[in-house]
Order: sequence, then C-alpha cells, then structure tokens
Amino acid sequence: MKIKVLSILLLLVAAVNVFAGADILKLSARSQNGNVIVFWQSSSESNLKHYIVERKTVNGNFIEVGIVQPRSDRNYEFVDQTAFKGAETLYVYRLKIVDNDGSVSYSWEVAVPHNVSSVKRTWGSIKALFR
Repeated sequence: MKIKVLSILLLLVAAVNVFAGADILKLSARSQNGNVIVFWQSSSESNLKHYIVERKTVNGNFIEVGIVQPRSDRNYEFVDQTAFKGAETLYVYRLKIVDNDGSVSYSWEVAVPHNVSSVKRTWGSIKALFR
C-alpha cells in the first residue's frame, strides 16, 4: 500500500513539473554546428540560485557541463561545446536545479543524437588525455 501511495505522489510531482526553486515548462536539446544546444523555459522561479546543465551518454554517468544563472525572462539556452566523444553519439541532458538554501532537484531527461566532425572528435580525444 505504501509503495502505491508513493508511486502516485511521484507521478503527481512529475506531472506538474515543479522542482526546487523552478517550475520547468519546456526542456529540449538539438545538435547544431558541432555543438548541442539545450533550451528550457520556466514559468516561475523562487529561491533559485542557479541551474547546472548535466550530460551523459546512454550508459554513462551524468557530468556537469555548465552553470546558468537565473534570468528575468526565464528563457534559457546553453551551448554545449564539449560534446564530441563519438561520431554518432546519443547524449542525455538534464538540469540540476539548485536553491539558495542548498536544496537540489533534477528535471526530466532529454536525449539528442549528436554528429560531430572527425577533427573535433580527434581534438576531444587529445584533450581527454590530459584530464
């Protein structure tokens, strides 16, 4: 019984898209000119410190790729210039939403297929050697 109630509560929270400090309306990503562009829009933000854009490959772990400060128009665009691991890689993005009090929540995930040039892919491999 407790599991059913918890499942219903989780579905309700996901349905209204309310996260710590932000109410996310849209989240999408697209591959363009060798980069991945992540877009999102919120209808309200309260006590929001910032957004952290995170990325992973389908079977990988999320890594932080950027921090975005709140804006008055609540329309956001983040250009991920570091997405260049493979020739045809499927990347998954999400937002880590950080409040001023330190509480954290996560948006839903969006996946985007990403093609990059062999030059950019090679440069990415060279950079990875020095990490």
